[in-house]
Amino acid sequence: MNFKKIIYVVIMLLISLFSFAQGGKKLDKIIKRDYQIIECTIARMSDKTVEYSLPGETMQISLDVSQIARIDFASGRSQTFDVSANASTPASENSGQVIASAEMKPNTIAVLPVPYVNSGTMESSEEMAKFAQNDLYNKLLDKSANLFPLTVQDLRVTNSLLHKAGIDYKNIDETPIQDLEKILGVDNIVAAKVSFTLTEGATSSTYNSGNAKVSDNNKKVKTSDVSTTNSSNLTYYNYMVYFDMYKNATKIYSQTRKPFLNIKDSWMDSITYLLKRSPIYVKK
Repeated sequence: MNFKKIIYVVIMLLISLFSFAQGGKKLDKIIKRDYQIIECTIARMSDKTVEYSLPGETMQISLDVSQIARIDFASGRSQTFDVSANASTPASENSGQVIASAEMKPNTIAVLPVPYVNSGTMESSEEMAKFAQNDLYNKLLDKSANLFPLTVQDLRVTNSLLHKAGIDYKNIDETPIQDLEKILGVDNIVAAKVSFTLTEGATSSTYNSGNAKVSDNNKKVKTSDVSTTNSSNLTYYNYMVYFDMYKNATKIYSQTRKPFLNIKDSWMDSITYLLKRSPIYVKK
């Protein structure tokens, strides 16, 4: 009788362990380029799509691999995907490296290309993106004494490494920061964006000139007035500057600022303002 009880207890224990194992089943994780994490069970993969099901569901969902940055499988294996915006095939199936990483340089900060976008038309300017990146880079160099112990990575090195990885001002926002740090070999990154709309305004000004003639008897006065009106159209720039800083893939500072003036270069003042109030800036 005791032997039967022992068998019964063992069977129940096995059933409980099996149920617990099923309920606590480890899931796969899909990390998307927009930083969304999907916990799921992956059913199948191809060079274009990944099919998965959510916990407790049997319906399969298809996701284009161009939206995926990395997949962490329940087995412990990781598969990452090329960060190039035009890529649609896995880049590697190893420990999580997206592409060949640059040698890590501790306490180094890199300046990313600065998207310069007309939010009304959604058009971006490559020339202004490079100009804004260069302006921010020079501001960091000018204040290098206030950034100690950080060193600013040379802009040519930054842009060369990004170019090799297929990244530019158009797709920089789609690339995870942890991937950018590996590509650039830095542990600090400053990322800014300039968004603007244009409005038109008209101004006018009037100038008066005249000559007075007085008669000999000093009673009659004749005047001849000339009035000139000039008008001109002005363009107003309505900016919004976005300013983010990252350290070891963690966002340590995030601010937005609208310049006080609506002139063409007023976004530069906002960049200076936000930089001086960032956590990396130490007043001397």
